[in-house]
Amino acid sequence: MKVDSVEVEFDPREIGNTAEQAEAAGYDGFWVAEAKHDPFVAVAAAAGRTSGIELGTSIAVAFARNPMSTAVLANDLQLLTGGRFNLGLGSQVETHVTKRFGMPWSRPAARMREFVLAMREIWHTWETGDRLRFRGEFSTHTVMTPFFDPGPNPHGPPKVYLAGVGELMTEVAGEVADGFLCHSFTTERYLREITIPALERGRAKAGKPLAGLEISGPSFIATGTTQEAFDRSVAETRRQIAFYGSTPSYRKVLDLHGWGALHDDLHALSRRGRWDEMTAAVDDDVLNAFAVVGDPEHVGAELLARYGDITTRASCHVPHRDDPARWNRVFNALRTG
Repeated sequence: MKVDSVEVEFDPREIGNTAEQAEAAGYDGFWVAEAKHDPFVAVAAAAGRTSGIELGTSIAVAFARNPMSTAVLANDLQLLTGGRFNLGLGSQVETHVTKRFGMPWSRPAARMREFVLAMREIWHTWETGDRLRFRGEFSTHTVMTPFFDPGPNPHGPPKVYLAGVGELMTEVAGEVADGFLCHSFTTERYLREITIPALERGRAKAGKPLAGLEISGPSFIATGTTQEAFDRSVAETRRQIAFYGSTPSYRKVLDLHGWGALHDDLHALSRRGRWDEMTAAVDDDVLNAFAVVGDPEHVGAELLARYGDITTRASCHVPHRDDPARWNRVFNALRTG
């Protein structure tokens, strides 16, 4: 299993150094999220400070962009990284797409499927010189003159990873993507009963086996090498679970466990800005369903027990990683387990 480092809240002035440290620590991949800063800028900065580690976005918001601009960005980063770039895309939720980015929203699964197919057609045109003739429901790309054509990429196109929670988006990932990024707000039961069957349906549409798809597993991790660090990590993990649990798009995960009422409570509290009460509403049963909780030596074995037969990559969200030497033993166990 590959073990990846994921950065969500980062300083773009320091991200190159962080990536260099991740490579030195032996991580297989270094992924950056689109939150307060642009993930593509972060990948470019990381490229100049690393030589072998895979670099990726987890995730970049697809619907804040269009297929042509994203295809150009991804192609350039594939060149810049020497073929180490993985383009991880997600849809975000409607409110952020329409009210933060000011972009259209409709039928997200169908839109994402077309988005990826359009990019692949653009990359094909650059590779072969064939005329660009993509006419879709959501975008059309039919002009590519020599001035704007970068030509074949010596490393080929980047791999495309899609993130999803709902069955339709997950099925699209199985059909058109090279990999799937499990959302952190996923439980082992949801992954086995909902996610994997949806990926299998998508792969069947494309005439491919599930075995060819990279699957990057979830998990929140609540741990620490001191009691203070452990308590801090548990509190932060409860807060993250409460935040995601308050979002209507993710209610389906709670519903599977019979926790739909928790979503109602969290959503109501979030609308009133009562964040501390939201965190307190996440009890130990919910915490342990979404997160691996325990000392670092327990984490690797538990992640393998939950996801080792399903996932090919482990993306570990650790709010407070305070003992690198101890964590290296955990990651080595994952890699060899």
